[in-house]
Amino acid sequence: MCQKRVTIVLMKDERTTPADVNRAGLDKNPREVAGMFNKVARRYDLTNEALTLGQVHLWRRGMRRALGAQPGEKILDVAAGTGGSTAALAESGAEVIACDLSEGMIEVGRRRHPELTFVQGDATDLPFETGEFDAVTISFGLRNVDNTEKALREMARVTKPGGRLVICEFSRPTWAPFRAVYGFYLEQVIMRIASIFSSDDEAYEYLIESIQEWPDQEHLGKLIAASGWDHVQYRNYTGGILALHRARRAQ
Repeated sequence: MCQKRVTIVLMKDERTTPADVNRAGLDKNPREVAGMFNKVARRYDLTNEALTLGQVHLWRRGMRRALGAQPGEKILDVAAGTGGSTAALAESGAEVIACDLSEGMIEVGRRRHPELTFVQGDATDLPFETGEFDAVTISFGLRNVDNTEKALREMARVTKPGGRLVICEFSRPTWAPFRAVYGFYLEQVIMRIASIFSSDDEAYEYLIESIQEWPDQEHLGKLIAASGWDHVQYRNYTGGILALHRARRAQ
C-alpha cells in the first residue's frame, strides 16, 4: 500500500541545526554499530523477512521503481548489508556497488551474491571519487549512521550533478489508530519474533529504539534538502511505516 507522493519545499529561512541532527537518531558509535551487525549477519536476512512480514520485497520493488536505474549507469548502494537491496537494483542492468561498514555483513553478502561487488566503507566518509555515480541509494541504514547530515552530504559528493538519491527507511504512520497499532507491534511483538530468529536480542532492542527516535517524513525531507539535494519528494508505503524519499543532486 502506497500513498500520494509529497514534495518537500525548504524555505530560505529554514535551517537544520546540530540539535536537529541529534534529534534525528540515537548517538551511534560506528565501531559498535558495525560490531552489532557483525553478530547478526548470518541470520539477518531471515530475521528481516520475519519482522517485516515479507513486506521488504514490496519495499525493494518500490525503491527500484523510484530510482529508475538504466543499463550502463553506475549505482552506489550504501549500508547495503548482505546485498539484498543491491541485487534487486542490479536486475535493472546497471552496475551496482554494495558498500557497508560491517565486515560480517559483507562476508555473508559475498557468499550469497558472488555476482556483486562489495566494498567496506563508512557512509560519512565514502571510499569513492567525487561525482563517480549516477545515483546513490540507502535502505534501512541512514538511521544507523552517527551523523545523518554528514552522510547525506557525502552521498551528494560521490553523485554526479543532477544524479539521483533514493532513501528507503522506516518512518511514521500517518493515521493515528494505525500508528497506535504499529507502536504496539514495535514494543510488544518484534522482540518475540526476534528471539526466535535472531541470536542477539540486544541488536533488535536497538532496532526498536532507532525507529522510535527517527524523524518523520517531513523532517527527514528537509534534512535532505539542506544537505546538497534538490527536488526532494517522498512517498509513504504500508500506511507510513516506511517512506521512500528521492531527490536530485544539486547542480
